[in-house]
Amino acid sequence: MASADSVVVLDFETTGLSPDWGDCAIEIGAVRIKDGVVVERFQELMNPGFKISRFIEGFTGITNEMLSDAAPCADVMHQFADFLGYDNLVAHNASFDKRFLEAELAKVSRTYMGQFVCSMLLARRIYQKAPNHKLGSLVDYLDIPSDGVYHRALYDSEMTAKLWLAMLNQIEERYEISSIPYSLVQQVATTPKKSVHGFLKNW
Repeated sequence: MASADSVVVLDFETTGLSPDWGDCAIEIGAVRIKDGVVVERFQELMNPGFKISRFIEGFTGITNEMLSDAAPCADVMHQFADFLGYDNLVAHNASFDKRFLEAELAKVSRTYMGQFVCSMLLARRIYQKAPNHKLGSLVDYLDIPSDGVYHRALYDSEMTAKLWLAMLNQIEERYEISSIPYSLVQQVATTPKKSVHGFLKNW
């Protein structure tokens, strides 16, 4: 049975909000967690083949000059598909990253074998009293050490990984569940908030 503490946590920086609108990935960051420990990292800029907007440059800190020297998206996506292997996946606001992952992999006729869980959806159920469930807000809420510089892919994936492990620890301690299976957090992430406590208590 797949464990929730052995996953790949990933994050994309992109030219916009949706591949359906012609937007592309410009950076991938990921960390592989094995038994609750980060054992491997992946980070690559990727040239989308066109100039990015000044807004995206300012938002991410990734410039057109940086991307001009980066490998083409296709080359990076082949590398990343190999990196993913068969591991299950985690991302904060996973629907966004899942769309870009699938779109970029489709361009090079690759796919991924694992399943996705959204750490933001899980956090909404585990930390229902948090002021909001943005990554930076949750990091502050939990007093996770941070330098506060978000919107670079590897950094965001590393902070998401810390948040993910904090949530697993919260579930383990509060509900006395050891060796949390990935399938359990998948279920919790889609359970109505009012039912989460009872679901975990009776699991």
